[in-house]
Amino acid sequence: MRIPGVQLCISCIFVEAQPRCTKFEAKLRFTASKRSFELHELHYDDTMKQVLIFTLITLCSPALAQQPLAGRALHFQTIHARDTIDFIVADTLLKEKKPIFLFCQGSLPMPLFATFKDYGTILLGGGIDNFDLENIRKHYHLVVISMPKTPLIATEAQLNDNFYFVPDKSKPNTFAPAYLQADYLDNYVQRGLAVLRYLRKQPWVDSRKLVVAGHSQGSKVASKIALKNKQVSHLGLFGANPFGRVDQFVRQAQQQAREGKISWEQADTEIESQYAFFRSCQSEDSLRVYPERRAWKTFSEPFLDDWLALKIPIYLAYGTEDPVASLCDLVPLFFIQENKNNLTYKRYLRLEHNFFEVEQGKANYDKAHWREVMHSFIAWTAR
Repeated sequence: MRIPGVQLCISCIFVEAQPRCTKFEAKLRFTASKRSFELHELHYDDTMKQVLIFTLITLCSPALAQQPLAGRALHFQTIHARDTIDFIVADTLLKEKKPIFLFCQGSLPMPLFATFKDYGTILLGGGIDNFDLENIRKHYHLVVISMPKTPLIATEAQLNDNFYFVPDKSKPNTFAPAYLQADYLDNYVQRGLAVLRYLRKQPWVDSRKLVVAGHSQGSKVASKIALKNKQVSHLGLFGANPFGRVDQFVRQAQQQAREGKISWEQADTEIESQYAFFRSCQSEDSLRVYPERRAWKTFSEPFLDDWLALKIPIYLAYGTEDPVASLCDLVPLFFIQENKNNLTYKRYLRLEHNFFEVEQGKANYDKAHWREVMHSFIAWTAR
């Protein structure tokens, strides 16, 4: 069965340093565009290779900082429900007391760091190297949590062409069983809450303010964290789908039929197949056989009611060329209907899911706008 995917941005890491892309950078940018709309067949694999993680472990501390990895970020670990959670603070020193900005990355098992033969160890970090990190550091300690059951650092040999961790590179769409079992909404939320509990106790954290934001799937994680953690002061949503996940593929079939790309008979068949797939996601018997469907079950929950239940300021940013987020245009209507004025939205014209410009129906990877998008968000949180 085809498993459609809603995935996260990871674009060129070296934009500032070089005005033109190398082949490696172009590959990263191409991956960024593909990750939102690929179809994946996920399988079990009985092997999971051990990955060396450069971590010092002591008996007296639940989490431990170490030397900056790749010269870019500090690595921490904490334990929750027998799960070791890796997370990073995107800085090299923690001398200044600042609020936390937790950024929730999107879907699939991308490590926070990757080691390449020709490039050394680089920061993937859920896409944060697309941001102006120096600007964010002026205001916040930027934190990113690893994907569950995914190594902190993976080698090139352990990544498929989309930079996802795979136990066997000859099976590029087969992810580790432990990851598939852990890939569901509440697990991400509980991991995020555990990290925030740890951070709140640190002397370098200013707890008077707490910003939580997410992109794509991460926007759903951020929303639930904001509901459960009353210390969250600001919520940011980027490329979000207010009605979940599966609905995107129903809408996509409708749009393709309207544009004449497929017949309405084909669209009818595709829509019915989405219903059947989603029905299978509700069956515990099916979930035991296909654990990856638990993500589809949990992340397809509509999130509009969660946003309406929040009283804190909410920032919603999306591109008009993003079919994942196209229903975001309806969100202000619901806030107006409920007489709520805590929503700020920013519609980015002619940008796609990862905030690249779209020209003649295709993303132009030389025209990225994540820095601009994040600049506006950071300025909004400072008001």
